[in-house]
Amino acid sequence: MIVLEIGKLAGDKLKKTILDKIDHFRSDVLVPAGPGEDSAVIDLGDYLLVVSSDPITGAEKNAGYLAVNVACNDLAAAGAEPFGIQVVLLLPPNLGEKKAEMLMKEIVSTAKAMNIEVLGGHTEITDLVQKPIITITALGKAKKGELTSSSAAEAGDILYISKGMGIEGSYILASDFKEHLINKGVSKQSLLTVSRYVNLLSVIPESRIARKNGVKAMHDVTEGGVYGAIAEMAAASKLGFVIEKDNFKLKPEVEEICGKLNIDPAALISSGAMLMAAAPENDLESVFAEQDLEIMRVGRLIEDGSYIEENGIKTEFEVPEKDELWKFIEKITNRP
Repeated sequence: MIVLEIGKLAGDKLKKTILDKIDHFRSDVLVPAGPGEDSAVIDLGDYLLVVSSDPITGAEKNAGYLAVNVACNDLAAAGAEPFGIQVVLLLPPNLGEKKAEMLMKEIVSTAKAMNIEVLGGHTEITDLVQKPIITITALGKAKKGELTSSSAAEAGDILYISKGMGIEGSYILASDFKEHLINKGVSKQSLLTVSRYVNLLSVIPESRIARKNGVKAMHDVTEGGVYGAIAEMAAASKLGFVIEKDNFKLKPEVEEICGKLNIDPAALISSGAMLMAAAPENDLESVFAEQDLEIMRVGRLIEDGSYIEENGIKTEFEVPEKDELWKFIEKITNRP
């Protein structure tokens, strides 16, 4: 028996184990399940329905807030405006009724603040889980002219991310493992700054700008970090990529946390960052600067191959199979 690694199933294993088992046969499904595609798109005539599901398993504090934003970010990457969510809660018996109620209130209040309605779902108490598992299915509408897909990128396109690297991962580390970080020498100021990252987790604002300014493809930077997002977009577009590490710039607090924990920030989960592909002449830096939103060039798409450039030298690159957050959690909990 081949044991599966903890974390997101990605790359060839995802294709072989899961995606190759799915049939795409309906003509009204415009974007079916596929590598690098986090949302399905269904043609309903007057508008497009966009659907995406995501779980929260690696976070504890503010897990409800994270769950809503992560699921709706997938819709934003497809060029859709979220309007509803369904919620599946798998809760351990020892969680208690009060904590379960607080979790649901957090989900509802987060969604309502985004003008998104909770449409129902399923709640189950099970001793098969030790911590709450939250799965959100998000529904959104898209105009046909503004639909984007990870598969729409082209060779020669420049790759950018919004806001920066390691946003969600740094936030989870600072929230759930604060004492460990302090013991490792992370400053209280950095922890305080990262605690405010909770306000950076939505990519809906950059989606609205991007789809009106020539961005061909978008992909939210979740598990696997920037490395994973680039590889998934390239796979969806059947292209290769060059990661431009010389362009990487880190927020000081992310640099401190990752440095103290020996974590690669480019392989750290980063909901709140959007990967965008656009032609060089689009000059996205100027467009986003006018809107007071930070973006950073991180690579480019090519016809074939996977490479990384550092200090002007290009070498072949293999995307790490596991997110840095999972590596950290396994290490400090002594999981195999």
